[in-house]
Amino acid sequence: MGKTLAEKILSTKSGSEAKAGDIVIAKVDLVFVQDVTGPLAVRQFQAAGFKHPANSLKFAFFLDHAAPSPSYELSNDHKLLRDFARETGSWLYDVGQGVCHQIVAESLAKPGDLIVGADSHTVTAGGLGAFASGMGSTDIAVTLGLGKTWLRVPESIKVILSGRFPDGVYGKDLVLHLIGRIGADGATYKALEFSGDAISNMSIPERLTVANMAVEAGAKVGLFPADKVTGNYLSAQGRKADYQSLSPDGDAVYEQTVNISLAELEPTVAKPHTVDNIALAKELKGTKIHQVFIGTCTNGRRDDLAVAARILKGKKIQPETRLLIAPASRGVLMAAIKAGYIQTLLEAGAIILPPGCGPCLGLHQGVLAAGETCLSTANRNFRGRMGNPESFIYLGSPATAAATALNGEITDPREVI
Repeated sequence: MGKTLAEKILSTKSGSEAKAGDIVIAKVDLVFVQDVTGPLAVRQFQAAGFKHPANSLKFAFFLDHAAPSPSYELSNDHKLLRDFARETGSWLYDVGQGVCHQIVAESLAKPGDLIVGADSHTVTAGGLGAFASGMGSTDIAVTLGLGKTWLRVPESIKVILSGRFPDGVYGKDLVLHLIGRIGADGATYKALEFSGDAISNMSIPERLTVANMAVEAGAKVGLFPADKVTGNYLSAQGRKADYQSLSPDGDAVYEQTVNISLAELEPTVAKPHTVDNIALAKELKGTKIHQVFIGTCTNGRRDDLAVAARILKGKKIQPETRLLIAPASRGVLMAAIKAGYIQTLLEAGAIILPPGCGPCLGLHQGVLAAGETCLSTANRNFRGRMGNPESFIYLGSPATAAATALNGEITDPREVI
C-alpha cells in the first residue's frame, strides 16, 4: 500500500514503515524557538540536565515577536537567548532579521525534513515539502537534547486543487475558504496534503501562505509536494543542493478528499472572532476599518507587498485608516525597496515597521483601541489577539487589505484593480 507525504517523511525519519495511527520515534533535522517560547525552552533544557544540543540537528533562535524589545523584561529574555546561543554555538537571528517562519523557509527548511518549533505556525515550512509542526517548549527542550522526538503519524486529508486563481484572488482566499468549509476543528491532528493540477501554477509564497494556516483548521501539518517550483525557489535562495523531488504515492490512502476549483474562488474574509467565520469581501462592503495591517508569517513576503503596491500606486489611503506594513524578513524588505514597493507604499500613506511579527500578537506596534476594527493579513482573529479584547479583527489577503486601506472600509479588491 502506498504512502501519503506524511507517512513517507516519518517513515524515513523513524527508519520504519510508518502508517497513519502509528507512534514513531523520529530523527529531527531542525529545532527552533522564538523569543516568547524560547526562554522557557532554555530553562527546561537546563533543568533536565542537558549541557549541549544534540550534534545531529540544527538549532536556531529567533528574536522576532518583540522586535525591537518594548520592555526591560523582554530585553532580559533576549539577553538570555543571546547568551545561550553564544555558549552552545547555536544559530541566532537577532532583532530585525525577520519572522522565524519566513527565515526558516528562506534559509533552513528543505523537502523531506522533519522540523519542530516552539510556535504553532512552524507548519509554514510544509509549503516546501517538509513535515513541520509546532510543539510545546518542554517537548522542544527534550528534542533539543536528544535530537529526536515521538510523534503519532497523522491521518491525511487530500485537498485537490484545480484551475487557476482569477485576478484579485490569492492563496489567502483559498485557505480561508478551506477553513470555512471544513471548520476550525475540521482537520484536528490530521495532515492536510495539497495536490491537483493547480499546484504547478502556485508559487512558493502562495504555498507557504496556505501551509501556514493549516493549523487554523487544527492540522498537525500542511504539506505540498516538492516539485520544479520548489527546486527553482531553492535555487534562487542559493540552496540548489537542498532540493529533492517528493510526492505521495499514487495509491496512498486518505481519510477524506476535498475538491476545490480555484477559478470559482472570490476574495474572502474571516470575521471576528474565529478564522472559520468567513464571508466574501463583497458581502462586507461598508464595514468601517480603522487599521489595516499587511505582514506576518502568513502574508509579509515580497509578492504580498507587490500586490499591495500595485493597488496603491499613485493613490492615497483613507485619512482615517492607518496602514501598517511589516516585511517578514530583512531580505523581503531589501527586495521590496529595490523593486520600489516601499516607496509606493510610503507615498500612499503607509507606516513601515521593522521586519518581525509586529502587531500580530498584540505585544506592541499597532495595538488597537477599544471598539476599533482591523483588517489584517495575519492568520488569527481571536478576541484580544492584537492586544485588546474589545477590538475586532478581520482577516484577508494583501489585495483585500490594500483595497480596504484605500476606501477605509472592507473592499473587494476587484473593485480597484
